[in-house]
Amino acid sequence: MSAIIQIDNMTKRYRKTVAVDRLSLTVPAGSIFAFLGPNGAGKTTTIKTVMNILQPEEGGATVLGVPSTELGPAEFQQIGYVSENQQMPGWLTVKELTEFCAPMYPTWDWDFCNRLHQQFDLPLNRKIRHLSRGMRVKAALLTSLAYRPRLLMLDEPFTGLDPLVRDEFIRGVLELTEQENWTVFISSHDIDEVERLADWVGFLNKGHLDICESVAVLQERFRRVEVVQEKVSASSSAWPSPWLVREQAGKTLTFVDSAYDAGTEERVRQALDGCRDVRISPLTLREIFLTLARTYRITE
Repeated sequence: MSAIIQIDNMTKRYRKTVAVDRLSLTVPAGSIFAFLGPNGAGKTTTIKTVMNILQPEEGGATVLGVPSTELGPAEFQQIGYVSENQQMPGWLTVKELTEFCAPMYPTWDWDFCNRLHQQFDLPLNRKIRHLSRGMRVKAALLTSLAYRPRLLMLDEPFTGLDPLVRDEFIRGVLELTEQENWTVFISSHDIDEVERLADWVGFLNKGHLDICESVAVLQERFRRVEVVQEKVSASSSAWPSPWLVREQAGKTLTFVDSAYDAGTEERVRQALDGCRDVRISPLTLREIFLTLARTYRITE
C-alpha cells in the first residue's frame, strides 16, 4: 500500500495547548480518506501542518514523498485545496478566476475546466462576491481540479451548503476521483455526506488518533448488540473493554461491540446470564462516529 500522505509522530502546540499529539497516520494513494473527530480534536491543525501552513514542534509528515516543511511550487501544483474559510478574490468573475489561475499550473486542462464549468453549472460572468456560498465552494473546487491534482484536500467543504449543492458536490467528487484515481483527504462534521464518499477513515480525539482503517473493516467490527434477559445480571466491571455505550431499558440491554467477530454472540451469552434473545446488527459510519464521540465524553 503506497502512501500519498505519511504522518509520523507529529506534534503541534499553541503555547501550552497541545492541538496534535504524536500523531501517526497513513493515507493510501487513490483512497478517499475521511478525517473525523469532535470539535477541537485537531483536524484543521493537522491539515494546516501537513500543508506547510503551520510548523510542527516534533515529528512531521511527507506529502507526495516530500517532507511537508519542504513543499514548494512543484508539489502545490499537484495538490488541490478547498476549505470552509477559503478567501477568494471577490472582484473577479468565475471566468477571470480560471484565467488568472491557469498560468500557475503547467497541467491545467482547459477542456476539463470547461466540462467542470458545465457540470457545476457555474455562471462564468458573475463576480465571485455575488455568488452564493454553494457557488463559491464549487468555484473553489473548479480551480482546484482543473489542473488534475494528484491530491485533493477538503477541510469542512459542506458547511453552509444546501442539500442539492451537497449532492452535486459529492457526485462530482466521486465521479472525478473514479475517473482520475485521485486521492481525496476530507475533514467534515457531515458524517452522512462523508459516508457516501469515504473508503478509509481516521478518528481523531484531542489530538490523538484512535482509529485508522478502511471503512469496510471498521463497519465489519462495529456492531450493535441487543440482548433480552430474564434478569439484569452483569455489573459494569464484568464487561469487556470493546463493549461500548451500554444502555438498559427494563430487561433489554443494548451496547456496541467494537471487536465483533463470529464468537461475539457466544461471549455475550457467557457474560450475561439468562439471555432469551441476542440480536446483532450493523452500524452506519454516523452511528460509529456517535458511539466513539459518546465514549470519548464518558472517559474524559
